Amino acid sequence: MKKIASYLIFICFAGLFIAATQKPVRILLAGDSTLADKPIPDNPERGWGMVLPSYFNSNVVIRNYARNGRSTRSFIDEGRWANLVAHIQKGDYVIIQFGHNDEKINTPRYASPATYAANLSRFVIDVRAKGGIPILCTPVMRRRFDAQGHFVDTHGAYPDSARAVARRMHVPLFDLSKQTEDLLISLGVESSRKLFLHIAPGQYKSLPNGRNDDTHSSELGAMQNARFVVDDIRSWHLEPLVRNLRPENKIMVTYTTPTLPK
Repeated sequence: MKKIASYLIFICFAGLFIAATQKPVRILLAGDSTLADKPIPDNPERGWGMVLPSYFNSNVVIRNYARNGRSTRSFIDEGRWANLVAHIQKGDYVIIQFGHNDEKINTPRYASPATYAANLSRFVIDVRAKGGIPILCTPVMRRRFDAQGHFVDTHGAYPDSARAVARRMHVPLFDLSKQTEDLLISLGVESSRKLFLHIAPGQYKSLPNGRNDDTHSSELGAMQNARFVVDDIRSWHLEPLVRNLRPENKIMVTYTTPTLPK
């Protein structure tokens, strides 16, 4: 009996030692405001990258380099991409989602669909050169419906450009455009409002006049977008990440720690 007890104690401590010495799995995020960290409290806006830790155990480390208002072009021009690349370690997953700001014509951050594709290709090459694993995402959809209640796609050629780069370069693609479009259509005009920032006046001190914003996510919307990312991680069988997912009953809203430079 003593031998059995000693053996069980040994197994228990061995398991704890393995867990303690397991190498962390790292995710680096590049993108725009739809996944960036947001200041809290008194701010209802959330990026999906900010809440992505909600779905992982503590062995997954997420560093969110995404910043509001950035396109592939401005992310490069400001040195943000070079900074991210400098921090890539072998085996890191680098998840990349742009498009919202690339499409804004007559601004310095504008990148045509062709330039956007070229920049995504560069990102893939740079990540692989450092031993990282690049993942491309199509941009999450804006909430836009016409007068008849039909969904309106505002991204034009950009999702297809990202899809083409992923196919050509054999990169995992998380098709967030398709997933979020399908969700918005299924929810319809009214029910989809809760995923975005429809804030009544006086609800937040920082927004005394309220806010109606169909681009940026509420916490509910950000959690749903992050869940799509997790679903895609499973679909692509990215096992180092899959085995560190929290069980469904252990999922809780958890934020990244915004320690990166603005």
